[in-house]
Amino acid sequence: MPMYVYEVLDDQGNVCDVFEIIQKITEPPLTRHPETGQPLRMSITAPFVAKKTHGDLPKGDISDRNLEKLGFTKYKKRREGGYDKVVGDGPDLKA
Repeated sequence: MPMYVYEVLDDQGNVCDVFEIIQKITEPPLTRHPETGQPLRMSITAPFVAKKTHGDLPKGDISDRNLEKLGFTKYKKRREGGYDKVVGDGPDLKA
């Protein structure tokens, strides 16, 4: 099950605490703290990608070939702005 990060909000809507909770992906997001009842909002965080050994690949192999094999799309930032696809099934150009 995935781990989600929630921000606890005070009466003015400012973040006063942060906590993590494991939930099923099918569960709706929490709107109130399970213990205190304070309002919450889900925080956007970077995904965790576990580094595993896959056959002959070394541990933590994040090469373009391995990323594509695992179903990821990788983009590289252009100097003049925007992004170009390096590997994967996503769109070729990301503005």
